[in-house]
Formats: sequence, structure tokens, C-alpha cells
Amino acid sequence: MSLYQPHVIVLVGATASGKTELAIEIAEYFKTRIHNIDSRQIYKSMDIGTAKPSENQQRKIKHFLIDIEEPTNPINVKQFQEIAQKSIKKEIKQSKIPFLVGGSGLYMNSITKGFFVPDVPPQNNLREQLEELGQKKRWELLKHCDPISTKKINFADHIRTIRALEVFYVTGKPLSTQTVQKPPEWKIIELGLDRDNLKERIMQRTKNMFISGIIEETKHLISKYGSHMKILETIGYREAKDVLNNILTMDEAIELTTKKTIQFAKRQKTWFRNKNNPIWLNNKNLLKDAIIKIESFLG
Repeated sequence: MSLYQPHVIVLVGATASGKTELAIEIAEYFKTRIHNIDSRQIYKSMDIGTAKPSENQQRKIKHFLIDIEEPTNPINVKQFQEIAQKSIKKEIKQSKIPFLVGGSGLYMNSITKGFFVPDVPPQNNLREQLEELGQKKRWELLKHCDPISTKKINFADHIRTIRALEVFYVTGKPLSTQTVQKPPEWKIIELGLDRDNLKERIMQRTKNMFISGIIEETKHLISKYGSHMKILETIGYREAKDVLNNILTMDEAIELTTKKTIQFAKRQKTWFRNKNNPIWLNNKNLLKDAIIKIESFLG
């Protein structure tokens, strides 16, 4: 092992906490570039519903790992881990300091903590059968075949529940026995953004999302790729679809999306507290606090 450890900056935080804006200010100050670690911003044509950095923001600071795949070709954690690590290593070879920014805790930790996850491709027929069962029955199945995973996965997290069952049925081994860690040889500072007014920020961002055209974006995605993509079942797009199908009014969609996003942000915060334990930034002056901490880290 080399005596020199590459330095890597990480910024995590719940959705709508203001990571993008703060990250750009930090990147401008330290003359670095941003690696996006977000499970939905990796897809093309999904801009408004994922709160992707704007074209202007991307012109200001180069962003990697955005728009890398069509939404019809889902990327799993292992695939993203490999793509991201390649991109980050390239940055390190160029003597630059990689700056990782995102709210997807599992995706982030797969890179920074080196989680190894089984390379099991999506089993569409199996997933459809599991979807029909409902979360309560899926959870009972998982408790039977992989009780350790039920202690690590939130009961409400149907996506990870299905994934754990999928891995078990394909490999015959519980997911919990196949996940190991091999952290990269990097020196990492992990900063956390935790806003006191997160609920209000989520409410405002959700309204802006619908005013800015998430319904039109969803309509475009459906016309281009079809209406059965899993990604259209995620928060915001699901409700926009329901507006297009006259199941919800615009106001009802905004209210439901806000409610779901607040619940999701709560789960994100729990994840970051329990599995990341970052250095939380002072909300009174985020940029100044971040600069002080990063300068001290870089020495």
C-alpha cells in the first residue's frame, strides 16, 4: 500500500437540504469538480423530478455521473459502484480532489466504504410476482429466508425488500451473507447537511417542481419510453402520472408528493446518522464552516 492516501471530500444530506447549491460554492472555492452520487440523476431526460443541477450550474462546475444511462436501462448499486469508482480514480490520477455529493446513502457507501453487493441482474418476472404480494407478505418471506436483512432494511422500504428477496431466489444465499466491505485506500472527510427547516424546504421545492413542469416531463418520458418504467413509480413521477391519468388533481399531487418526500427525508436522515455519522455543518454559515473543516482536513 502506498504511503500517500488520496484525499476525497464527501457531502451528504437529505433531499431538498440544499446540497447542490452548497456543493457548487465549495467546488468553486477549492477549484474541484463534483461527482453526483444520486440514484435518479444518473438517468437522461429526468431533470425536474430529480432536482438535477441546472445547465447553468453544470456550466459553472463540471459534474460527473449525471445523464449516464437511459431510464429504460436501470443501473443497480454494483454497476453504479464500478462506474463511479472508475470516474473517481481517473480524477485522482489527474491529481485532483474528488468531491462526492449525494443523498443516496446506499450508493454513497458502496463507494466510500467499499460495499460488495451480489451482481444479480433485475428479474422482471420475479419482481412482478413479488410486487403483487404486498409489503406485509414480502416482509414475512424475507424474515423466513434472510432474517438478518430485516434488521437492516426498513419495513416500509419495499424496493430493498424486493431486492433482498430477488438475490436470495437467484443465488440461493441470503443477501446478508453476501455483503462484505473493502474500503478504498482514500482519506475521506464526510460532511453532513441537516437543515432545521427541511419540511418547509421540501414543501417549497415540491411546489416549484410541479410549477416548473414535472407533469410535462413525465408525459414526455411516457411518450418516449412507455409508462411501465420502474423509475416512474418513484416519488414525484408517480404523482405526476396520476395527474395525467386524472386520478389526482395538481393540488392533491403536490400534497401527496410533499408527504412522501418528508417521510423519505426522515429515512435518509436516520441512515446518515446510523451508517455514516458525518461531520454536521453549522447551519448559521454553511459555506464558511465547510471551508474551515475541509482546509483543516487537507492540511
